[in-house]
Amino acid sequence: MAPVRVLCVHGYRQSAASFREKTGALRKLLKKQVELVYVDAPHCVVQVQENHVGSNAGGDQDSRGWWFSDPESGTFSAQQQCEESSGLEESVAAVREAVKLRGPFDGILGFSQGAALVAILCALQEQHAEPDFGFRFAILVAAFRSACAEHQRFYSAPVRMPSLHVFGLEDRVIPDSMSRELLPCFLDPQVLTHPGGHFVPAASAHRKTYQDFLEAFRLETSL
Repeated sequence: MAPVRVLCVHGYRQSAASFREKTGALRKLLKKQVELVYVDAPHCVVQVQENHVGSNAGGDQDSRGWWFSDPESGTFSAQQQCEESSGLEESVAAVREAVKLRGPFDGILGFSQGAALVAILCALQEQHAEPDFGFRFAILVAAFRSACAEHQRFYSAPVRMPSLHVFGLEDRVIPDSMSRELLPCFLDPQVLTHPGGHFVPAASAHRKTYQDFLEAFRLETSL
């Protein structure tokens, strides 16, 4: 049976390479079921100290982001209210290019700001604005609704795509309350909680939830 191909979207101040490293346990947990492919955000993040909730202060040496809630300073905070952001269009284009060059993909997985982007991508696919994506499911880890006013149009109707929402009850970067606020934006969201913080959980206790969610898509892929 062929593995399910999943495009992986890293968090703010991460990169494709660092997210691949951070999800090594997940790849090992699901190695026979899933092929994970990683994509870089198009925007480099200036190395300055940020103390906002949701900014993942510190970050990686190759720090990248999907959009900036403060376009003037080129920074991002998940809780920052803003009328306009910068960078989203280029990020959607980067995902579109990844699908064109490295796809097709069965599904998409995102973490933190990457998961917030995945929710937006799912809405664009639902609205037939991105017909080439072709994602059949989404896994959103430590996701949240964008606080930017211009992004609220993406939450106007629930997304019908099957989705698995994963978040930590002790997450201090994206509190679980922020992840729960996104759930009504999906028609029938499945939820996996864990007792930890801001990371992609991949303990043996989580294997069955991931496997059960992915199994239907593996069967479809093999047909």
